[in-house]
Amino acid sequence: MCKAYPFFAAVGFLLSSSLTFAQAQTGASLSGMLTDQTGAALRDVAVTVKNVDTGATRTITTDGGGHYQTSGLPLGHFEIRAAKQGFADETRTGISLAVGQDATVDIKMQRNAPDACASGHEFATTDCTLTWHGITLYGAYDVGVGWVSHGLPENGYNYEGESLVNRNGYQHRFLIAPNNLSQTGLGIRGKEEFLHGWSVVFNASTGINPQSGLLANASATDTVNNGLPRKSYSVAIDGARAGQPFNDEFYGGISSAHFGTLTFGRQRALGTDAMLAYDPAGGSYAFSYIGYNGTMAGGGDTEDTRWDDALKYRLTYGPVHFGAIYKFANGSAGCYSASAAWTAATCTPEQAHNNAYGFDLGGAYGKFSADVVFQQYNQAISVLNPLLGPQSPTASYQSTTDSINTNPITGGVNLIDTNNTVYGIVTDNRAVMVAAKYTWDPVKFFAGYEYIWQNNPSNPLGVGASDQGGYNMSGVEDNNLDSEKLVNIWWTGAKYTYRSKTDFTFSWYQQRQNDFRIPPTCSPSAGFRSSCAGTLNEGSLYADHHFTKRFDAFAGIAYSYVSGGLAIAIPHKPGVPYNYNNNCAPTVGGRFAF
Repeated sequence: MCKAYPFFAAVGFLLSSSLTFAQAQTGASLSGMLTDQTGAALRDVAVTVKNVDTGATRTITTDGGGHYQTSGLPLGHFEIRAAKQGFADETRTGISLAVGQDATVDIKMQRNAPDACASGHEFATTDCTLTWHGITLYGAYDVGVGWVSHGLPENGYNYEGESLVNRNGYQHRFLIAPNNLSQTGLGIRGKEEFLHGWSVVFNASTGINPQSGLLANASATDTVNNGLPRKSYSVAIDGARAGQPFNDEFYGGISSAHFGTLTFGRQRALGTDAMLAYDPAGGSYAFSYIGYNGTMAGGGDTEDTRWDDALKYRLTYGPVHFGAIYKFANGSAGCYSASAAWTAATCTPEQAHNNAYGFDLGGAYGKFSADVVFQQYNQAISVLNPLLGPQSPTASYQSTTDSINTNPITGGVNLIDTNNTVYGIVTDNRAVMVAAKYTWDPVKFFAGYEYIWQNNPSNPLGVGASDQGGYNMSGVEDNNLDSEKLVNIWWTGAKYTYRSKTDFTFSWYQQRQNDFRIPPTCSPSAGFRSSCAGTLNEGSLYADHHFTKRFDAFAGIAYSYVSGGLAIAIPHKPGVPYNYNNNCAPTVGGRFAF
C-alpha cells in the first residue's frame, strides 16, 4: 500500500498540471468599468457573471476606480448583472467568449430616486426621501460664519453672504453667512402616474433667510436703504427672489417616459439650469461669482434667473437632451413719456413686452458632457442701487421723485408713492452660452463661456412698471446705453474627490464689458463711467466634507476685484466709484439637506 503512494502522487501531479495547462490554453476573461450617468467611476458595485450554458455564477466587486475583472472562464455564452444600492440594476446579455478571449464590457448605471424614509435613523444617515403617495418634501439649511475685508452691515432680507466685491462695502467685519453652498429653504414636489408612461408633475419651492426666517427678498434689501446716505447702507442686492411665497419655482405639468416633460409656471431659466450643472462650485453663493450674481444664468440680468408665466419643455433621447422655454408677457409697463419735461398729464400708459424665449441642446459621451444655451429676454430690468434721497450725496444722480431716464417730475404729485419702490435700468438682452465638463476620476474639470448683447429696449418701460415680486419702479432708465453693450463671461475650475467623502474645489470667474460710451473718453485722467470697458474677477478655493449623506461641513475663501467701468457704483454724471475695488472673504459653515 505504501509502495503505491508515490505512483498515485505522480499521477495526481500530472493530472493537475494538465488541467492547469488546459485552463491556461482555453480560459477567457471579462473586465470593464462601472460609471454613473455623469461618467464618474462607481466603487463597490456587485458584478455577477453568469454562464448561460451551465447556470454557474461568480460575483466580483469593483475597486476604487470602478474596475472589475474575472478570468479563467470557459468558452460559452454569458450575461453580466451590475447592482449597487441607489442605482437601477443593469444587465448585459449576448456575450460570447471564445478560447483565450479577453472581453471588455463597460456599464453605465442610472441613479434611482432614493427610497422613502422608514425611520428617523434612516432619515439622518441615508439619502432616503420624505415621500408619501408620490409627494416629496425637500429642503436645506445652510449657515456659517465669515469675515470680509470690505463689507457692509446685514439686514433681515439679506439672504446671501458678502463674498463678492460690493460697490458700497467699506469696512472689514465678521458676520453670519447664510446660504453658502445652497439656498436655505423648503419645497414640495410630486410625480404621479395616471396612465402607463404618463405622469402629472409639480414643484413648489421657496428660499428663506436662516437668520431672520424671512422669505428671500432681494428687492427689499434695496427698499430698506431708500433715501439713506451711502455710508448708512446695509447690504443691497438684486435678484429674482423678491419675497414671493414660492420665490424659487412654482409650476405644474405632464411628463412622458418617451415624449419628454412639459410644465408651466414660475421656472428656472435654461441658463440657470446649465449654470448649476457646469459651475465647479455648483452655484454656491459663497464661492461662485456666477452662482451669486445671476448675470450669466439670466442671460444678462440677475433678475431673469427665474421666469414667471413660462412654458418649459425638456426631452432626453439617449445621450442627447433638448430644452425650450417661452415666457409670456406679464405685469404692468407703467406710464411713459419721451419728453424731459414730462408730467402726469403727458405720460402715456404702456403695454408690457417682457416676453422671453430660450433653447438648450446638449449631450454626454462617456465622461464628457456639454450644452449650448441661447436666451432672449425683452425689457429686462436691473436694479443697481437704492433710491437716493434728501440724506444722500448732494449730487443726486437718482431721484426719490418719479423719473424716467433720471428726469424728475416737477411741480406735481408723484404718480406713485416712492416708498417701497425700486429704480431700474431696462434693456433687451440676447445671450449664447457654451459649457462643458469632463470626468477623469477622481477629478472633474469644468469650463464655460457666455457672450451677451444688451441694447436699449425696443419698447420702453415707464414709471409704475412691475418688477419682480410685485414691486413697482418709481425710477426707470430706457436709454442708459450709449451704444450696444457687450458682456463676456467665462469660468473654469476643477473638483477633486478624496475617498468619496471630501471634495476640494477650485474655481475662477471673469466678466468683461466693452467700452460702449459715446464719446469713448475712458481713462484714469478722463474719468471712468459705468459705460467704460472693465473687468470683474473672482477666484475661490474650498473643501467640503460629507459626514453623512445629508450633513456636510465646508471651509474656503473667495477673492474678487473690479476695474474700469465695472468699478463704478453709481453710474451717472462723474461716475461714483466703488468704496473699495476688492474683497477677501473666508467662510466656514455647515449644511443639512433632505
